[in-house]
Amino acid sequence: MRELYSRKANEPLTDDEKRLLLESEWLVTNGLGGYASGTILGAPTRVFHGYLIAALPSPKGRTMMLNQLVETLELPDGREVTLNGFNTEAQNFDGSMFFSSFKLDHGLPVWCFDVGGLTIEKRVVLPHGQNTCYITYSVHSGEGSVTLRLRPALNFRGHEQPVNTPLSSYSVTFRDRHFEIKNEDYPPLRITHLGQEGSFRIDTEEFRNVTYGIERVRGYNWVGDLWSPGCFSAKLSPGCEVALIVSTENWETMSALTPREAWDAEHDRKRRMLLEADRGACTSFCEELVWAADQFVFVPVGRQQDAARASAAGDEIRSIIAGYHWFTDWGRDTMISLEGLTMTTGRLSEASYILRTFAHYIRDGLIPNMFPEGKTDGLYHTADATLWFFHALHRYLEYSGDHVLLEQLLPQLLDIIGHHLRGTYFNIHVDPVDGLLVQGQEGYQLTWMDAKVDGWVVTPRRGKAVEINALWYNALCLTEEWLREAGRIGEADGLREHAEKAKRSFNQRFWNPETGFLFDVVDTPEGKNDPVCRPNQLFAISLDCPVLDQDRWEAVVNVARERLLTPVGLRSLAPGEPEYKARYDGDVRSRDAAYHQGTVWAWLIGPFIDAWLKTHPGDHELARGFLAGFERHMSEGCIGSVSEVFDATEPFTPGGCCAQAWSVAEVLRSFVATDNALKQSDQETAALISI
Repeated sequence: MRELYSRKANEPLTDDEKRLLLESEWLVTNGLGGYASGTILGAPTRVFHGYLIAALPSPKGRTMMLNQLVETLELPDGREVTLNGFNTEAQNFDGSMFFSSFKLDHGLPVWCFDVGGLTIEKRVVLPHGQNTCYITYSVHSGEGSVTLRLRPALNFRGHEQPVNTPLSSYSVTFRDRHFEIKNEDYPPLRITHLGQEGSFRIDTEEFRNVTYGIERVRGYNWVGDLWSPGCFSAKLSPGCEVALIVSTENWETMSALTPREAWDAEHDRKRRMLLEADRGACTSFCEELVWAADQFVFVPVGRQQDAARASAAGDEIRSIIAGYHWFTDWGRDTMISLEGLTMTTGRLSEASYILRTFAHYIRDGLIPNMFPEGKTDGLYHTADATLWFFHALHRYLEYSGDHVLLEQLLPQLLDIIGHHLRGTYFNIHVDPVDGLLVQGQEGYQLTWMDAKVDGWVVTPRRGKAVEINALWYNALCLTEEWLREAGRIGEADGLREHAEKAKRSFNQRFWNPETGFLFDVVDTPEGKNDPVCRPNQLFAISLDCPVLDQDRWEAVVNVARERLLTPVGLRSLAPGEPEYKARYDGDVRSRDAAYHQGTVWAWLIGPFIDAWLKTHPGDHELARGFLAGFERHMSEGCIGSVSEVFDATEPFTPGGCCAQAWSVAEVLRSFVATDNALKQSDQETAALISI
């Protein structure tokens, strides 16, 4: 168990404490895309904060079912104290002065409150594969008893729908301790409560003008209403737990586990993860990353036809949530994240399911860029996700040796290459003159630098982008190798010709002698070459089949280290460039204007370390040092995870998604790789000494 924050209770929170505890978030997921999340202090600040965001079949998608619990204690002397609440325009919930600590126990949140001579512990867990949340309270130490009252507050809505979504009509039915809150547009929310002298009092209440601070800062609707059906109460004393179980599952499923069994089952699952993970994932830092990685691998329950199709073939459907709270599964993010989230963690069968899942969606030589919330069909506006598919497959084969999957996918890989050579959607095609890959269509953002707001594509990068061509060459070389292994020499020779032509042209066209590093894009629609300093050039070195001539590697890596590297990833644009933005903040337009114009991206640390080790073989100690900032970061933002982006200057404030798949994946992958290399070096040194 890792203690993240502790304080002396029964004293008012300082302004700094309030800010820290409202900026720090927790996240628990259920393997279906559903989750629970909030601030350590307890007051919700995002549209996404709630105790049960259920993953429902299409067209609903992820749905906010329980927004908040107001927790009140009645002490023996009759006083009432509030542990958890929310802010309204009329009053502020500044947090309980009784809050004393916050911990992660196997990645699960634990709060402690010191009140009335008791230390009360609160825990939250979502059983894997269920849209169910267990919220449990127990007396950790002390004598005596108090009465705990829990008032649920809710507004059923899509989890991305604004907080000012109008309240609907609800009805409440109950029998014994089984309650159902119903609304005609959503499945019922089922609630049961456990505890000594437990009871429920119907006492409906509307909470008007609840405020959400982060939504206000981000430029979204930030004031809304919640409704409560009444209040649960029970006696809380040593040895007598109180629990609230909320679910959209049927009564049989949600009653299958007691609160203790649910907690123990998740503990056991987390311990098995560590046993299955790479031996390099054995430090406490890596253990938390392994548990963080698990939050992104999920069963997309909304796509029921896909699940039926996979089951008929003896497979299971899997995908990767790109980030919490608002992303769904994205093709690019999935393929970049796959090694770190599944292979490094020993989840090879799930890696194969994910590859098969996306292979099914190949259309006209492309895999989907993303699956919109609540939809069953993907969107295909991407030039790089499909090329990352080759990279992910190659890494999977290195771990698994699964040549049966390769044999099954090889026809589709050749179809992808054929479409790129002939041309496919979004003007994606190979230029027959130089063999380089062109992409770009007005109004679309096709590379990973994909910010778009109000029709404005911030970094269109149309033309021949540097990382797109590095990925294209990598895909050609890998497929050539697979064809040779299959004895298809003639086809392999044909791909070798395309690869060699692309490499010659790449080194002639992309090297910029004036700057000493690579152009970001050549042959733009204006007929120019873009000389800005971006991290995209690193992929010309970091990929398994590097397209850049080796004598230029060091210059590119050095400029990345000098101008782009930070303690928490790489800047997306170097300081001093005309469009450079140092901070990622403000409303939607301000943030998107900075998103790829200087803002630091954590996931880029992986390609940087790969390129660094190619130019500095054996220097794993320094490579490991490039990751030091992330260990500190995992105690801020979303506790126990890695954020999507950061400001480009100190103190490198995190932003974007508070938990991002490729951020976690690349930090974990890089840490394990350097750890294993250092251990091997130590063993070799010890062997030499013994001789």
